[in-house]
Amino acid sequence: MTGNLLLTFNAGSSTVKIGIFELGDKGLERRGKAVVDFGSHSLQLTVKEATTHLDLARLSNRSDDLSELMEEVFRALSGLGSVTAAGHRVVHGGDLFSGPAELTARTLEQITSLTDLAPLHQPQALRLVRAVKHLRPDLFQTASFDTTFHATQLDLVRRFAIPRVYHERGIKRYGFHGLSYQSVSSTLASKSPEVAHGKIIVAHLGSGASLCAIDNGTSRDSSMGFSTLDGIPMATRPGWLDPGVLLHFLGPLGKTVGEVEEMLYHQCGLLGVSGLSGDVRVLLDDNGPAAREAIDLFTLRIAGEIGRLASTLKGLDALVFTAGIGENQPRVRELVSERLLWLGVELDRRANDMNAFKISTATSRIAVYVISTDEEMVIAEECLAVISSRDFPPHS
Repeated sequence: MTGNLLLTFNAGSSTVKIGIFELGDKGLERRGKAVVDFGSHSLQLTVKEATTHLDLARLSNRSDDLSELMEEVFRALSGLGSVTAAGHRVVHGGDLFSGPAELTARTLEQITSLTDLAPLHQPQALRLVRAVKHLRPDLFQTASFDTTFHATQLDLVRRFAIPRVYHERGIKRYGFHGLSYQSVSSTLASKSPEVAHGKIIVAHLGSGASLCAIDNGTSRDSSMGFSTLDGIPMATRPGWLDPGVLLHFLGPLGKTVGEVEEMLYHQCGLLGVSGLSGDVRVLLDDNGPAAREAIDLFTLRIAGEIGRLASTLKGLDALVFTAGIGENQPRVRELVSERLLWLGVELDRRANDMNAFKISTATSRIAVYVISTDEEMVIAEECLAVISSRDFPPHS
């Protein structure tokens, strides 16, 4: 491969997923991927293209300046082609962005202004953007936002019961994982268009987790609201929490705002309940009561949120599981579905164990699917759309 490359950067709190796409006559074609895991003592980058594996081990520790890392990434890709553009996942677009945007000095300033709304994710994306810009200052870069898919939700759905002045200042429900929901909706539309036109709830279950109510491809409600702490329990985040608990932490228990923030983002969720791990795989393999309770709480809250979202949709035609847990953990899907028998959800055990596309029985009143999410493809397509809207090609 020696064509023009488009890279996508999907920055999480502990990893960066890099998509490698070729821009050809037939549009975008995936050519490889890379994963940078910050959880290890040294950073490991693995690029895969067909049966070719290229490993780069970094001896330096993680730092806020990712320029050196990006230099290694571009050097590793130099034999594959010329990098023409880069698209980035940015978690929070607030009310400032209604779609993908070219990364300019102005848009970077706007994205930076939203950091307080996503303190775990926004800084990581910004570090990547700046590192790439430092290395390739003329490279065309775009941002794709996790929040824009949910901009179609009614103002009523997005509102908290707080004084109106604060709603007008941006304290409202935004919703996240929008790129994933966009990907799943697109896949379902291509595989089962009649289902995609109906009322669907998608459960994005990974280390970060949320659910979305979708009607005819349009977001109507979601479990996450103002922040990525909201909704169902996650690996290390609590999900819904009585505001009185926060007042108790800050008041009688004497904790600082920083201490509470650290706990909410890194010490709660499945890890907090189990006292063992935030990894569902570890908890499912453990027979201890605390591990079982963490899984039971996780699936209880998921099922409860499905009921709430079905109320927003005023009905339900299909349920979709996606992301790392949703796509690969039959037991979690089974436990959730057992709590939805009242809705008429019936799983085909064999299909569920195989992670098949459709895992519900023929007699199930609600169709249930497992669909792989592809956020990188959505980012690439949106980057290309921004390029196409220009009157000139991006710098090469």
